[in-house]
Amino acid sequence: MASACQISNRSFGSRLRAAFGALLLIAVLELARPCSAEIKHTSFKSDTRSLIVFDKFGFEIGGIVELTVSALQVEPTEDGVQINPSMMGFFISMDEVLLRVLMELDEDPSQCILQNPSLKVLVLLREFLEAGSYNNSYPVPETNEYALYFVNCQSSTQVSMTVRTAMYNLEGKNKAKDFLPVGQTQLPRLYFTFLLAYIALGALWIYVCVKRKEVVHRIHILMGVLVFLKALNLLAEAEDKLYIKRTGSAHGWDIAFYIFGFFKGIMLFTVIVLIGTGWSFLKPFLQGKEKKILMIVIPLQVLANIANVVTEEKGPSTKDFFTWKQLFLLVDIICCCAVLFPTVWSIKHLREAAHTDGKAAKILVKLTLFRQYYIVVVSYIYFTRIIVFAFSTVTAYRYKWVTEFSSELATIAFYIFTGYKFRPVPHNPYFVLENDEEDEAAAQEASKDDEFEL
Repeated sequence: MASACQISNRSFGSRLRAAFGALLLIAVLELARPCSAEIKHTSFKSDTRSLIVFDKFGFEIGGIVELTVSALQVEPTEDGVQINPSMMGFFISMDEVLLRVLMELDEDPSQCILQNPSLKVLVLLREFLEAGSYNNSYPVPETNEYALYFVNCQSSTQVSMTVRTAMYNLEGKNKAKDFLPVGQTQLPRLYFTFLLAYIALGALWIYVCVKRKEVVHRIHILMGVLVFLKALNLLAEAEDKLYIKRTGSAHGWDIAFYIFGFFKGIMLFTVIVLIGTGWSFLKPFLQGKEKKILMIVIPLQVLANIANVVTEEKGPSTKDFFTWKQLFLLVDIICCCAVLFPTVWSIKHLREAAHTDGKAAKILVKLTLFRQYYIVVVSYIYFTRIIVFAFSTVTAYRYKWVTEFSSELATIAFYIFTGYKFRPVPHNPYFVLENDEEDEAAAQEASKDDEFEL
């Protein structure tokens, strides 16, 4: 018969593998901005998890992990359980090393993971359980990407504590602290570069709209607002990363990033929907089903931004992190699918009109535009939501900035294409709104309103 210790560790091993599998899934499904390893404070109350993961960090030689633990308490969850603080502690590890260690646990289930020499154990709870607090810093063993973990090999126990973590590299001759990991330390410069590009695009858009104000529609104003919000979002993110890089804290720029990101996200999906429906340059109003799309997308974007803020602020060490991450993923996919419907409806309407209307040539020109726009929207969504993040999972940690560069490059290309194709131009066949088309659309909407009242 297996001993109680063996049974306990078998249970621990299975729970640990399940927890780590979930963490790997989180990495694949990551849709938020790249995580930064700024100084963080996390509190746990009566936590029974076998594995708690803190942020990953790409270290250079001489990189440092600072760990401060306070208000530590370990309590049994069942009567008669003897607490063994040697089976609890903090360690750092690379993903591939931890996976190999977990496989070894299958062969020897009586072993606690902290006893494995492949892991870099920082401290065991036995060293400071009585004092209730601990503070120390550790150099990393070699250049690589590590994650900080807390592990509890002893089942039927719960842990309460407050943890402060700080990970950084030392750069330059003066050994200044850099709180951005290798592969992300280039992000402030990257965001500032794209910020200048959007400022130039915004200035060009204003110039075009003022010069051709007689053919400017309401959608053109919203497109300009979108560029303005994107620029503010990049400014906030650049300052956010810059302050984190230097001090380990965003100094309030993270709040600005969330606010501008919130409005930018809503405006982006709104503009895509309105352009897809042909609002303001093909017809002066939205139909009922198109209004419903907006009423779905806007609240979902609010929910998605809330989920984004929660995951960014809480980090992977909290119990509900995976739930919020899944919610963000689900809502984002729903929004991406919903905004495609108006463009599909416009293409269908124009295709039908081309066979029945005497102005087939003009309609076919508009149909070509909407087909192109649909392909570009699908490509943009597929690239930024799938390709970029699939690429990030196989990219070396030193080149994580390339993922963000690719996403921003695709975004600005999408903005330029949309602005060029739908710019205000005199006698542009895309924007010609025939009187009979407007009258027909108005009659259809009035008919639907009458049916609704009946």
